[in-house]
Amino acid sequence: MLIAADRFIHMPVMSLQTGSELARTSREIIDPRNLSIVAYELEGRLLDQNPSLLRVADVREIGPLGMIIDSVDELVSVSDVIELKKIYEINFSLNDKTVIDEKKHKIGKVIGYTITAGNFLVQQLRIRRPFLKSFGDTELLIHRSQIIKVTDTQIVVKSATVSHKIEKRQQAAPATRYENPFRKQPRAQPESTDRH
Repeated sequence: MLIAADRFIHMPVMSLQTGSELARTSREIIDPRNLSIVAYELEGRLLDQNPSLLRVADVREIGPLGMIIDSVDELVSVSDVIELKKIYEINFSLNDKTVIDEKKHKIGKVIGYTITAGNFLVQQLRIRRPFLKSFGDTELLIHRSQIIKVTDTQIVVKSATVSHKIEKRQQAAPATRYENPFRKQPRAQPESTDRH
């Protein structure tokens, strides 16, 4: 199921052990190598360390109450997980990234994205078109399969070219006519017997 990523920002993080809210998510930590959310940075007065992170692998369930985890022991600091520390220090964000096609034409800027709830992979980017190109459509959706390259400053996507194949038309046989049983058929006129 695709869900808008901003739905997970300021979401409560609930402890299954205590049944209470431990913190709220403040921002996502995105791995730019595969465009997946690996963790959420948290905020709240009950947190022992700052910044505190919640790895998405430690989320048991997402429900109406928020993200549910086993206990406060699931929360980690930046230095607890080496791979997570590397991604955190990149400080990558998708919002406001310029999107261009492979021919270097500007398509627009990222204003949001959707993720798959089960694995937190970014599936679609919402793009705001530049002013002069926005008369027909102000926003575009770009699927992850169209993304070629992600850098610190921009996202490169496949060009939106359509190739038309011109087929040689051979002399076609006359179209077959089908009889419509619901249409009244004209009656055959009897041949005239008058001869001059």
